[in-house]
Amino acid sequence: MKKFFIAIILLLTAATSWAQNNQSLTVAFGSCNRQNLEQPMWDFIGQNNPDLWVWLGDNIYGDSNDMNVIKAKYDLQLSNLGYQKLIAKTKVIGTWDDHDYGKNDAGKEYPHKKETQQLALDFFNVPKNSPLRSIEGLYSANTYQVGGKTVKFILLDGRYHRDTINKVAGKNSPNETGDILGEKQWDWLANELKSKADLYVIGSGIQILSEEHPYEKWANFPKAKQRLLTLLQKSKVNGAILLSGDRHIGEFSKTEIKGLNFPLFDVTSSGLTHSSTNNISEKNSQRVGPLINQKHYGLMLLAERNQKLEVEISLKGLENVNYHTEKLIF
Repeated sequence: MKKFFIAIILLLTAATSWAQNNQSLTVAFGSCNRQNLEQPMWDFIGQNNPDLWVWLGDNIYGDSNDMNVIKAKYDLQLSNLGYQKLIAKTKVIGTWDDHDYGKNDAGKEYPHKKETQQLALDFFNVPKNSPLRSIEGLYSANTYQVGGKTVKFILLDGRYHRDTINKVAGKNSPNETGDILGEKQWDWLANELKSKADLYVIGSGIQILSEEHPYEKWANFPKAKQRLLTLLQKSKVNGAILLSGDRHIGEFSKTEIKGLNFPLFDVTSSGLTHSSTNNISEKNSQRVGPLINQKHYGLMLLAERNQKLEVEISLKGLENVNYHTEKLIF
């Protein structure tokens, strides 16, 4: 365990130096990208000149027990000219969800997770000697300076150690005692939250706050969801924003957590190449703004002003149409 944490610290040190002189940071993010569909979004993302691109899962649709098939799909995505243009000048980090993990709705039982983890790290262009290659799971932390403020991106793996989801009449239902992260990842997360960053941006393949739909979500594992929110509270974080994917829709969910002096948002950006255009009335009592059922991506602008960290976070579509924006100060 000691060797593991030393390796992660070394990784974070390298990440911090990458952006140490930035007075602002532009971050684009998204999920649900089918490698064999038309991908018009990259040009519009690139027009914002992002410093960082964050994959939130379903980065390809691998869905196979054959690693050659999954690798070929990654290779197809890497050959996309729009994506090539973006990553030529933009740092890439990410996590995964079920389809790039290898199987729809899969958890810890998926037999090829070690192999698909290495393929995902190859896709993210992670060095072969990186400590991320030796941990069990696709989770990571990267720290950036925005003026005098520190922003830490924590990307969680909700697949590698996730318990089995319950199914009732073909629909997901709560596993009251089940876990999502596994104890090693929980310990790692608690340690990362001790760094006293000014803002933590926490990414998850599946939605964290939304509760009312019948699909995959943290609420299907209520004990794990409460553990995450309690950990944020006990860590006394100065600021946090949640990012998620999976749903083929976009939305902002918002809640208040006792002990946190800021509203907690879960910004879902899901549908780079395809979206649920027929989903027009899904209930979410925590939603702020519209339900977005068109192809889109997320954009976050961070800057230090008057000794505060200002964050403008938006969901944008084709032609960079703006669907919704929230402005936060930490």
